[in-house]
Amino acid sequence: MRADIGRKYRAYPRAHQEQILIDWGHDARALWNLALDHRLMVGRKHDGSWVWSAEQCVLLTEIRNDPDPSVNWIRDLPAQSGQQILRRLDRAFVNMANPDHPAGTPVFKHRGDRMGIPFTGQAVQFRKLNRHWADVRFPVLGWLRIRLSRALGGTVRNATIARDGLGWHVSLGVHSGSKPAAPNGGPGCGVDFGVSISAWISTESTGRFMHPTLTVGEEKRLTALEQRKERQLTYAEKHNRGARSNRLARTIASIGALRARQARRRLDFTHKLTTDLSKNHGFVGIEDLRVKNMTASASRSRATADTRNRKQKAGLTRGVLDNAPGERRRQLAYKCPLYGSDLRPVPPQGTSQTCPSCKKRDPRNRLRCGREFACVHCGHIDHADRVASVEIEARARRMGDTVTKSTRSLHPEARDPASGARMRAAPAAAR
Repeated sequence: MRADIGRKYRAYPRAHQEQILIDWGHDARALWNLALDHRLMVGRKHDGSWVWSAEQCVLLTEIRNDPDPSVNWIRDLPAQSGQQILRRLDRAFVNMANPDHPAGTPVFKHRGDRMGIPFTGQAVQFRKLNRHWADVRFPVLGWLRIRLSRALGGTVRNATIARDGLGWHVSLGVHSGSKPAAPNGGPGCGVDFGVSISAWISTESTGRFMHPTLTVGEEKRLTALEQRKERQLTYAEKHNRGARSNRLARTIASIGALRARQARRRLDFTHKLTTDLSKNHGFVGIEDLRVKNMTASASRSRATADTRNRKQKAGLTRGVLDNAPGERRRQLAYKCPLYGSDLRPVPPQGTSQTCPSCKKRDPRNRLRCGREFACVHCGHIDHADRVASVEIEARARRMGDTVTKSTRSLHPEARDPASGARMRAAPAAAR
């Protein structure tokens, strides 16, 4: 049984448990770096394949049995966690070799990176205490108290303990046995994800705005903390040979807490938006965007040599990333089947330049400043984001019709009026 849903709970470790988790987090990072360095050093073997986890797990067992005290940190880390780390490294190499995956070459982890310790489902136990609290048992660590913010809903298949700026969390991969729901029969829609307007849905007359993820006071405090951090880093380099002080550690922790709070607010809006789209629409059309290309740094060529242009590009990049279009697409990809909807990514070229009235695409429709759309052929005037959402819906609808027709052509028996079940199954399979 594979995990098909995820659950994330806030964890409250005791003092001795937190120290164990911190040590394990650093050990997991060191093991990842050691295994990655080993793979890169060996490179491709004579048969043309990389060194995989099956071979490195054998080496890991040999190292754990070695009485040398210099490898005590590997013995301290649970064996299941070490094996899971090597399997995750396998996945990173597979993604790197996949031309359709955006992942690049696996990189080494730094001390300030996210701290996480993976476990298999067989190594953990779950027990519910009451409607608000539960315990999860891990090897060596014992029972760890978690806040039961929602029901588990299945069997635990894997677990990860991680820490961010606000504390420790337990992420559980759960097998619920849920199956894709029947088509909900709702109307289709197109959604244009923007920067000034977070999302404009074609079936609505106004756009949806995401509240600022940081208040004015929090933005001022974040700026002050960033400036303090730079001063403390400069002092450490000049006077302490790079050694970081406890004050610098507290400053970094305060910055991490603000960033984590900002990320949670952004994620809360994203979950509410994607759930509403999936529940209330038969299909959801979105632009097939390449976020990595959109947020690439401005080139220092002659065209962008002006500092002002680079600052504008940096501001636009922050706006795009703050709205998290990649995360919205990821959530829609698994929520749409659960609620009987269909996700349809469409080509993004010219969506805000195509008139919804006369259906003509012309770059001159967007010559004016701001988000105003004015068709030079029929005179239609509207908001550019609304125009884009309507065009996205039209393209998604055409895409669904094309898939349905091709599916029926592959199954001639579906045209038989006596076989109503087959006729209904063809569109469902297309979705």
